[in-house]
Amino acid sequence: MNRRWLLALAVTIVAIIAVGAYGLVTIPDAVMASPPRRPGLAEGRAGQPSSLTPTPAVPLTSAPPPAAVPSTPPPVPPLVPSAPPTSTPAPPPPDGPEPAAARYFAAWQAGDFPSMSGLVADPPADFAERHRRFDAELRVASLSIAPGELRRQGGEAAEVAFRGVREVTGLGRWEFSAVLRLGLRSGAWKVLWSSETLHPSLKNGGSLRLREGRVRRPAVLTREGLPFPRDSRAGDYVTGLDDTAAVLVLEEAPSGRVLLASPAPPPAEARSTISQPVQAAAARALDGLGSPAAIVALDLQTAQVRAVADTLGGKRAFNGLYPPGSTFKVVTAAALLGTGLTPDSPVTCPASYTIPNARSFTNDDRADHGTVSLATAFALSCNTTFVQQTYDRLRDDRLRAEAADRFGFREKPGLSFCRIRPSGDLNELGSDAIGQNSVQASPLCMAEVAAAVASGVWRPAVMTAEPSADLPAPVPLDGGVVAGLRAMMGAVVTQGTAAQAGLPPGTAGKTGTAEVGGAQAHAWFIGYRDSLAFAVFVQNGGSGGRVAAPIAARFLQAL
Repeated sequence: MNRRWLLALAVTIVAIIAVGAYGLVTIPDAVMASPPRRPGLAEGRAGQPSSLTPTPAVPLTSAPPPAAVPSTPPPVPPLVPSAPPTSTPAPPPPDGPEPAAARYFAAWQAGDFPSMSGLVADPPADFAERHRRFDAELRVASLSIAPGELRRQGGEAAEVAFRGVREVTGLGRWEFSAVLRLGLRSGAWKVLWSSETLHPSLKNGGSLRLREGRVRRPAVLTREGLPFPRDSRAGDYVTGLDDTAAVLVLEEAPSGRVLLASPAPPPAEARSTISQPVQAAAARALDGLGSPAAIVALDLQTAQVRAVADTLGGKRAFNGLYPPGSTFKVVTAAALLGTGLTPDSPVTCPASYTIPNARSFTNDDRADHGTVSLATAFALSCNTTFVQQTYDRLRDDRLRAEAADRFGFREKPGLSFCRIRPSGDLNELGSDAIGQNSVQASPLCMAEVAAAVASGVWRPAVMTAEPSADLPAPVPLDGGVVAGLRAMMGAVVTQGTAAQAGLPPGTAGKTGTAEVGGAQAHAWFIGYRDSLAFAVFVQNGGSGGRVAAPIAARFLQAL
């Protein structure tokens, strides 16, 4: 009995102690810690210990005794972990200057002055007008830029030395060297533009001017020793057709230093590479055409220019840069044949094709041709086929390399102008494959492409008896690729987009309808027959098959 009483007494004492201890812990505001530290007060300025006196702790308050011993203690509220202290993340470092420089150079070559202005720190109000006026007053037909290595100058400045080539109508290539300077402004890299960025001669208020005069000069003759045909439309390319010739001088002011001048006059009775009957046929093929246009014809074995009829103005048949549209599929097809495809390889030609994780492409007529041979897809000019096959087989810069290394799409000395940039993403790659986006070419350049297929060797075009020593070397093409391209270009005329153009037997070629933002498409047809390769271009003419190919038929039938 005593043992039971003692045991009950012990349990009661333990319970009383436990309840009292619990009350001390759970009574609200029983303990006050030091007030929360305000940001910046835990440490003094510059990281020194604070001299502030800590707030003394509030003494414990006594708890009222419990009225009774509960049979079960009340539930203990769960502990809520305190949130970790927050801090403002440091802003990410700005992109390097390289992307800004690359975008500026690309926009400049494309003549995209609004984009250029957006990349400049504090551009002058007449930024775009200065560039347009410079090109117009100096008759600049095109510009190519070759950037050098970017050099950092501390953490907030950089510069890129670059070489440029402007094609000046009537004078030819005008080379210059300049520097593009960049600086970090408000967390972004910007171009630090000045007038000398446009050309070094404009530094410190300098200027450039073009002086023109005319002199008596005997007319150049055709290669047969005959006068040029009437209304030859070749006056920008040969001298003396009206018994005079323009003399141009590009010079600095006020120094008077001559930067570029017209070449010395040819001797009397000088002959050109132009063929009198071929030139006459080209000129008459453009008669009555309401749109600016050009026809260029080349001899297959020598790459000499046999005809150039040009109503574009400014020698743009040679130096103008236009999207070639589907005529560029000759180059794309060459690259695809190099991967193992043949003209008979089955491919799909759906109405629409979407590059994975990128944009969709459609055919010109939105037709779905199902599964066809590569030659048929080429003859029908299936955009979707060539975009899909390029995505599958020509990524990693292989399309650009084919165009630049084997078909002259790069900066180079010579008469023709054409170019293609490395594609920045899959959308650009798809557009490049069908002759849009960064792909640009002159009619002469596309005539060189046709001549390469016909002869099996790419050669730069010339207007002299012998090519100059600084011209690029000829590039032999793979025999299997050439045979495939010839079959495919033949199918375009017999059963494809040029089948209704009236082209004479033995003609092979490729049509092109090149999209132009805000305007009607450019019309193209390139091809070859017998000893000639040629290109027909109609600026904003519309369909290549319906407009350019019939002009080619008139030209060939007149030979």
